[in-house]
Amino acid sequence: MKSPLSLHLVLLLVLSAGWTTPSQGASLRTELRCQCIKTISEFIPVKQIANVELIPEGPHCPTVEVIATLKSGMQVCLNPDAKWVQIIINKILNGASSRR
Repeated sequence: MKSPLSLHLVLLLVLSAGWTTPSQGASLRTELRCQCIKTISEFIPVKQIANVELIPEGPHCPTVEVIATLKSGMQVCLNPDAKWVQIIINKILNGASSRR
């Protein structure tokens, strides 16, 4: 059974496809491999984050990937199990729901 977080991430990806600007590298990648080799759990202040890209698990990768583009232009892979990352994802989901 898939976890509720995975289902929420898929929902977010579908809902946000029409109103988010994809970061460098396009949001729907065509590579058939994981984008994140290493993830970080350390807190990053939200003010430093320009964009968050959620890539659901699938044939390309067995895990959910969360890629944050910082305002500096650097991209980092976030640990989707980190509590602060889950809070940000939930806020994005709630924002996507209220925009419909």
